[in-house]
Amino acid sequence: MYAVVETGGKQYRVERGATIDVERVGEPGSEVSLRPVMLVDGASVLSTPSELAGASVTAVVLHEHRGPKIRGFTYKSKSNQRRRWGHRQTLATLEITDIKKA
Repeated sequence: MYAVVETGGKQYRVERGATIDVERVGEPGSEVSLRPVMLVDGASVLSTPSELAGASVTAVVLHEHRGPKIRGFTYKSKSNQRRRWGHRQTLATLEITDIKKA
């Protein structure tokens, strides 16, 4: 059985025991509940909101770390305007502990 969950504006395909890197969702060691978008159990696929009303995916936050650095550069020609910028997102590693159907 696997599920597609949504967190941080992105969707992830998860199975029990899998680890994923998502945007920060909680403190390390805490348990979080993720909202399933789609749930696949063998031959049946649950995807409508009424079917997913009782479904849940639980995960444990293992640790937090920083993602890769993203570098950017903006400029406007003929006016000597230049700006360099960088960003590193704080990510959390989650371990999926349970997927419940309802």
